[in-house]
Amino acid sequence: MWAASELRNNTQQTRKITYSRKIFLPLTNLCRDRCGYCTFVKGPEQAGAHTMSPDEVLKVARQGQSLGCKEALLSLGDHPEYRHPEILDTLREFGFNSTIDYVAAMSRLILEETGLLPHTNCGLLDKDEISVIAPWNVSMGIMLESTSMALHNVGGAHYKTVTKAPVDRLNTLSNAGELGVAMTTGILIGIGETHKDRVDSLMKIRKINEEYGNIQEIIIQNFRAKNDTRMSAIPDANVLDLLKTQAVARLFMGASMNIESPPNLNEESCQTYLLAGINDWGGISPLTKDFINPERAWPEVSKLRRLTSDAGFELRERTALFPDYVSSGKWFISSSVRQKVLDITSPDGYIKTDLERW
Repeated sequence: MWAASELRNNTQQTRKITYSRKIFLPLTNLCRDRCGYCTFVKGPEQAGAHTMSPDEVLKVARQGQSLGCKEALLSLGDHPEYRHPEILDTLREFGFNSTIDYVAAMSRLILEETGLLPHTNCGLLDKDEISVIAPWNVSMGIMLESTSMALHNVGGAHYKTVTKAPVDRLNTLSNAGELGVAMTTGILIGIGETHKDRVDSLMKIRKINEEYGNIQEIIIQNFRAKNDTRMSAIPDANVLDLLKTQAVARLFMGASMNIESPPNLNEESCQTYLLAGINDWGGISPLTKDFINPERAWPEVSKLRRLTSDAGFELRERTALFPDYVSSGKWFISSSVRQKVLDITSPDGYIKTDLERW
């Protein structure tokens, strides 16, 4: 861990740790998958099943704007109409023919009406689909999770899933790379994979980044068991294992890679992440909950700032496009997104200090 943190410290300008002030918009919690650890996804007839209307989306976006948020995270189930065609009736009522068209339109609505910068995570995408969404997004994301095919065996985390095949998720990252779209990805640890699987996953991500340079961040996320899931009895990934994986990721991916672990999944010990080489806390919302982990509240930004400072680092706010990608000027898919970013960032790519909210 010492080697990992030193590698980071030698390249991070004045020991900066970043976060993004965001809103979380769960556009729909319908999905074509049923992962063994997930409570986000609902069936159409289940209590809590919901697809946000454009009015709902805009209302939350405007509330986030008033609270100083810069990012709008659009998260939803993967192509839900493939399993639940009835969602198309809802989308047609909104004026759209597919989930992809809806995501693109909501991204544009948010960008043009509020100035918040969309970052979309909606699962597997081909190049045509990325081309529809990307012009209205500052960056996009898809978690690799793991390259382990053992997770697809009976009872495994990815048993009977249709979108978690590693080759398909890696193809989405490559598709984005060919189109010049900056991507966030990562691995989920403690879901039945081996340490060798984790290294293999990082190797696959590194290979794509070496080819395209579009992997702006890697998330190292620890499994937390949830009630009413197939994996409710599986032990949580322990903190020491998480720290070791963070350190391996830093050493393996190099000094310049942005590495994040969400602080709300281990708030009581998240400060130790800084000893293992991470340099980013991810998105933190003053308004919306973490709909993927609703039992885990976001830490207050003021608390996160204090924890970061006490460890000898400076907390800085960023957009959903990382500072080094902003300052390079190469990763803007559209002029409208580019101008919105440049309006709120300094030449070094961070949010202007007078716009930061604590």
